[in-house]
Amino acid sequence: MAITRLTDIITVFDSKWTYGDVKFGYDGEVNQDHDTQYPLMLVNPPESIMPVVYDGREEYSFEINFYNLYSQAAQSVVTLQKRWDNLQDLSNEWLDMVLKKYQDVTVEAYLNDESIEIERIKDTQNDKLVQIKLTFTMSAFTKCFRPVSNYPSDFAGLAVWLRADSGVTFDIPTKGVSAWGNEVSEQTGMVQALSDRQPLRYGYGGQNDKCYFDFNGVSSDMNSVNNLPVEKDFTIFEVSHMKKEMGIVFSYEKETAYILIGIDANSNFYTRVSDGTSTLFGKNATNSTVSSHIGVLKKSGATLNMEYYDSSISIKDNNTDVAFNTDLEFNNSTFKVGRYNSELLNGDIQEIIIYNRALSSSEIDNVTGYLNLKYKIY
Repeated sequence: MAITRLTDIITVFDSKWTYGDVKFGYDGEVNQDHDTQYPLMLVNPPESIMPVVYDGREEYSFEINFYNLYSQAAQSVVTLQKRWDNLQDLSNEWLDMVLKKYQDVTVEAYLNDESIEIERIKDTQNDKLVQIKLTFTMSAFTKCFRPVSNYPSDFAGLAVWLRADSGVTFDIPTKGVSAWGNEVSEQTGMVQALSDRQPLRYGYGGQNDKCYFDFNGVSSDMNSVNNLPVEKDFTIFEVSHMKKEMGIVFSYEKETAYILIGIDANSNFYTRVSDGTSTLFGKNATNSTVSSHIGVLKKSGATLNMEYYDSSISIKDNNTDVAFNTDLEFNNSTFKVGRYNSELLNGDIQEIIIYNRALSSSEIDNVTGYLNLKYKIY
């Protein structure tokens, strides 16, 4: 089935913009009702031409505008060019995801060579906004494009993908997050119905000026809707900034067995997996409250591998205990973000990725590479 209607293309555009609101319309309609969730993607109705009728191709010339807020207060903590750069990063990732959609041999479309133009515009429309204007020509019915970027979804076994910039249900005035959608499966998302326990969602201002969730260290946490979707072996990635000692980013507990990723009383980042008797652990013996980081926990049989990266150091650690029960499965209970018993996270979380298997070293490098490209950790 090839693309035959503009509606088909716009449906794909809409589905791949998961960072804020999307609108198919005109520039003058931006935030007329002052209820927009930023970043906003505005797809202007395109011009099109069918240059070779008998070949069935139709060329659409798109002008797509991306908007984000840039208030006077923001100027003290982030530069205008950084806000523009990050808006452009989102537009590039969105376009990559759209083009990946059309790798399927049954759907034929490609981006015309040398057709992309990017324009930066400031102080526009009904808000104090920065704007990226992306123009390009897309030709339907002909296949030639192959994107090269790696995303977590490119590797087998992806079970949970939680992103602060995507699939979030939150209250605009209070910023309280009530649901956090798992991009892999709706059945394994996170929820928090109690308003006084909801983390706050900010659309910018995190590491590399990206979106983040703020956990207050007193009450806020989130709980998974269903059980952790892993079995014996797994790999977990997280991007966070722990602001105070004794905080938990991720936890799973069933009776005396558990999985933990957090920071201890001495501000050391650590990962732990216990079968109830034996415990596998990895520790970064440095002050992990200094900056944002990427943390990796891989459990393979009776071995735990830990990796930690921040702006100044990178550490890899491993621990093996032959007494560890390698037949124990970790899918018998729900999991939490921001809490383990009375330990709560005082800090920010930007992304959590979980695979239902032990990834290879090269696969881990690719996923951490994706995270570092996005958040500029190291």
